[in-house]
Amino acid sequence: QCPWGAPNTTSISCSLADVMSEQLAKELQLEEENAAFPEVVAVAEGPFITGENIDTSSDLMLAQMLQMEFDREYDAQLRREEKKINGDSKVSISFENYRKVHPYDSDSSEDEVDWQDTRHDPYRADKPTTTPRRGFIGKGKDITTKHDEVVCGRKNTARMENFAPEFQVGDGIGMDLKLSNQVFNALKQHAYSEERRSARLHEKKEHSTAEKAVDPKTRLLLYKMVNAGMLETITGCISTGKESVVFHAYGGESATEDKVIPSECAIKVFKTTLNEFKNRDKYIKDDYRFKDRFSKLNPRKIIRMWAEKEMHNLTRMQNAGIPCPQVVILKKHVLVMSFIGKDQVPAPKLKDVTLSSEDMKKAYYQTLNMMQQLYKECNLIHADLSEYNMLWHDGKVWLIDVSQSVEPTHPHGLEFLFRDCRNVSQFFQKGGVSEALNERELFNAVSGLNITADNEVDFQAEIEALEKMNEDHVQSHGKKLSTFSSDGDPPIDDE
Repeated sequence: QCPWGAPNTTSISCSLADVMSEQLAKELQLEEENAAFPEVVAVAEGPFITGENIDTSSDLMLAQMLQMEFDREYDAQLRREEKKINGDSKVSISFENYRKVHPYDSDSSEDEVDWQDTRHDPYRADKPTTTPRRGFIGKGKDITTKHDEVVCGRKNTARMENFAPEFQVGDGIGMDLKLSNQVFNALKQHAYSEERRSARLHEKKEHSTAEKAVDPKTRLLLYKMVNAGMLETITGCISTGKESVVFHAYGGESATEDKVIPSECAIKVFKTTLNEFKNRDKYIKDDYRFKDRFSKLNPRKIIRMWAEKEMHNLTRMQNAGIPCPQVVILKKHVLVMSFIGKDQVPAPKLKDVTLSSEDMKKAYYQTLNMMQQLYKECNLIHADLSEYNMLWHDGKVWLIDVSQSVEPTHPHGLEFLFRDCRNVSQFFQKGGVSEALNERELFNAVSGLNITADNEVDFQAEIEALEKMNEDHVQSHGKKLSTFSSDGDPPIDDE
């Protein structure tokens, strides 16, 4: 047969009544649909194939069923992501809060969901009920005020979260504990005390120089001196005082030819703790050399200025020929000087050495001569002169510790000088020096003021009057200007 031939059609004869029948029209339509779309028997998943009781002719119902199927697939994808990310790790993550939970979802049972991954913790206590504005809840005998023991106890437990992180409160917050006001106040006070103590320990560890020990910043400065060859080695601590710690070291080689480093050096490290400097700012805040730089709001700078002041005072004394340590260099609060002593043994203080009457008399006249030189040639007053700050070495007296020394123009300079004269006079008079002058005679001999007074009270009153006149003169004629270049100071390294 030819494929392009006309098809053989068989005509079906029917009556007019059959053509107009609705039943016949439906049957013909079904035959055409079955021929165009073959019937595929598929078993649909999900709970929405439940029988003839669900009406699928509604568009709303179909949309809801499609949305539920989408949510089901989305939840399954989240579980696969969880399993992929967590793996065998002990620490796991959960996407439980992002799941589309529906009643039909039989896969997500309560056994598979950890309570820690949900927002509902069965072990967490309920939040304390807030007291309304009127201050109470309930009526009659069941009334509960904001001062109720249970309400206050729960509030106190919740307030423990405000303690510092360093203060461990444990797991009591989630156990519905009720702390009384007495217990809570005691815990709060203890927490504040621990916080302050921790801050003090941190301050002492990081920024301060403890007794016979140095902080990390000071240790770094000493390491740099050794690495630079300025010091050969640091042997150890030889003295501790109120304001400083002194170490012994062997000197190295200087970078410059004109500077000679002694074979033995003393390293004076000023303590960066501020307790010893609370009452010592009077020595520096009224000194015109440091008055413009003094600031009580920055105590760290005060300590560095204290070290710088001792360096300048020692340089003046050395230029005048007064026996004192020779300054090598100053780095921040670390002052390197020549060592007064021999073979790591420091020279004894005048109070610790036993001198013969002849040596004691010799030491007295040396001290008198040094006080006069200090006042007239160096224009300085020691301000803390005593047998504790004088050393006996090589048959003569050496002066040390001049960081507090001031000039006679200081508002309290003459008072400091009179105190020095009292200390020196009392020491040598007790030492058996009959030629020793009393404090008033020694004051006149050193200062040359020739104050005449019958008793000590009138003598001190005239000293205060002179200080007042001096202060008025300075204020009326302006501040006294001075530079340190004339002192021939050693280098200051602020690195």
